[in-house]
Amino acid sequence: MKVFILGVFCGLLVACNAAPAKLDEVKPIAIVRSASENNADGSYSYSFESEDGTKMEESGNQKQVGPKPEDIGTVSRGSYSFTTPDGVVLTVNWVADENGFQATGDHLPTPPPMPEHVVKMLADLKAAGLL
Repeated sequence: MKVFILGVFCGLLVACNAAPAKLDEVKPIAIVRSASENNADGSYSYSFESEDGTKMEESGNQKQVGPKPEDIGTVSRGSYSFTTPDGVVLTVNWVADENGFQATGDHLPTPPPMPEHVVKMLADLKAAGLL
């Protein structure tokens, strides 16, 4: 048992000493463009682009998301893109509002279409005021 514990300890010691060397090899990626705006009405926008081609942008504003005036929430939309290790640029566009977070992108899987009976049931529930 003592030999096992000593082996685990020595393994951890070697791993801890090796980890900083790997971190020294990572080159920081510079930000080549950055913008940010915050307005008094609660709206905002920001964006950045890094030297490796990664891009991100987001904007949002305050909105009444429920039936009461105090039901205020932030509605946001944005996108980000990055290059995969094999050189393909992937872009995700998204919206976050009272309906939740919805992301779209050519590389993202999509759910199958909703069955007709479910669509009808949801429409009936909405018409009855239950949704």
